[in-house]
Amino acid sequence: MRQTPDREPLEIANHPVRDRFNAWLLHALDHYAHRKYRFVKRELFGGLPRTILEIGAGDGANFRYLAPGTHVVAVEPNVRMHAYDASVEAVISSLVLCTVEDPERALAEVRRVLRPGGRFWCIEHVAAPAGTSIALIQRWVHRPWRWLFEGCETQRDTARLLREAGFASVEITPFTLRTAFVPIRPQVAAVALR
Repeated sequence: MRQTPDREPLEIANHPVRDRFNAWLLHALDHYAHRKYRFVKRELFGGLPRTILEIGAGDGANFRYLAPGTHVVAVEPNVRMHAYDASVEAVISSLVLCTVEDPERALAEVRRVLRPGGRFWCIEHVAAPAGTSIALIQRWVHRPWRWLFEGCETQRDTARLLREAGFASVEITPFTLRTAFVPIRPQVAAVALR
């Protein structure tokens, strides 16, 4: 496990109760999430090519935003993930990079599976600006939130990670999600070109 100097390590392994709870919660919150994200997802995912790869597809919550007939290679991040080399024009993810233990490696894999000129579309919650009340809340809930939501980092600077991942270009649109889940209100919608 990678350790940063300002944080003590926290092992996030499969946990039968927590895993079951998260599957139930995400399913139960599907309509709520759809109401909150529908406009940004329709705009972001509206012009995708006919074959895409979705990372962290879960139960397929993003499928409703894709054009009919889209061929989706849907995977959940885990050690058994199959390697696809430069095989897709598009990769999408939403609220996945926050839970990946090594986001730099995950973004390198996204670049690897994209064809030249391919794009990565994502929506992620991000660290709030320093000194704000949401940044303070993110710091307070960090450990319990991370444990409860399978490694979810409330303070990750995903915009910086995307800019530093070696893509030819990255467009990032910050927005605030009006949600009861205060620690994840700061968000970004991004498109990265290989």
